[in-house]
Amino acid sequence: MSTVSGKEAVSTENATRATPGGEPATGTGPAPETARETARETARETAPETALAGGGRVLGSPAPVTRAVGAPRAWLRLLGSEAGLVFRRPRNLAMLAVLAVIPALIGITLRTFGGSMGGEGGGVGEGGGPAIFEQVTGNGLFLTFAALSVLVQLLLPVAVAVVAGDSIAGEAGIGTLRYLLAAPAGRTRLLAVKYVGVILFCLAAVTVVALSALLTGLLLFPAGPITLLSGGTIPFLDGVLRIGVVVLYVTAGMAALAAIALALSTLTEVSIGAIASTVVLVIVAQVLGVIPQLEMIRPYMLTEWWNGFDGVLRDPMATGEMGQGLLVFAAYAVVFGSIAWARFTGKDITA
Repeated sequence: MSTVSGKEAVSTENATRATPGGEPATGTGPAPETARETARETARETAPETALAGGGRVLGSPAPVTRAVGAPRAWLRLLGSEAGLVFRRPRNLAMLAVLAVIPALIGITLRTFGGSMGGEGGGVGEGGGPAIFEQVTGNGLFLTFAALSVLVQLLLPVAVAVVAGDSIAGEAGIGTLRYLLAAPAGRTRLLAVKYVGVILFCLAAVTVVALSALLTGLLLFPAGPITLLSGGTIPFLDGVLRIGVVVLYVTAGMAALAAIALALSTLTEVSIGAIASTVVLVIVAQVLGVIPQLEMIRPYMLTEWWNGFDGVLRDPMATGEMGQGLLVFAAYAVVFGSIAWARFTGKDITA
């Protein structure tokens, strides 16, 4: 006759009785029944193996090898489930579609009315990047840099804020967070999976913008060796590689913003509150950044470094400013990630 440890019994009971009468919660978003099955599967994978001897006494202990192998597999399984949830939501797919359309509209506009955007000189970080726009009609590859310099100001941050702000608060608001926490996966692991899922969305969003702009630029404008802002010329393939560097840099900037939205998401059970707060913070930071009297605080503001990728358009590649930007991104991610962890691990889940 088998026996079950008290800890396993409590986990199973919590997984099946998370709502009164065992009925699933109602609302939009991930189905509670799916969350319940995920909790049960995770509980089975992470349950300790025991050996039984005479009289049904438990003599064994958790098998360390099985736990060592099962933990990464359970983590990856949970991450796969979270990534599927993020990329199956119609709202998120609609945002990716909008992000793909905007670079095409920018390219058509430049093709129709010319590449001059007004202003003299300046790179991406100076005056909105008019020099890049002036280069687009001469080489379609520049449309990628131009599109990213525009969308990183607001549309990309809004898309990231929606996904990250809804990651915890959305689950709590519809009542599925309790099902996820019923499995012995741990709150730290769940929070890490949520954050990695948002980072994957950040990478997808920036990549969609870059690919859309690249294809539009190649269709509407000439392509060939690239004349950089510094006056040097590099082969076309080198330009494509530099686009890859820019995509990773912008993704890092959006991941830092995602950490802020995730921290705000742990403070409320209303996802729209976390989303709106994140967007407001972005707008306020951008407004403060253009006030001359506040020049001293600009190096510490996250939004100041999102457009710091113009170093890739110089020969040799100027990585100093990008390196400083990556340090700022890392600092924001660590600080607000710690806030999210401290809040989430000590939070009472009541919804």
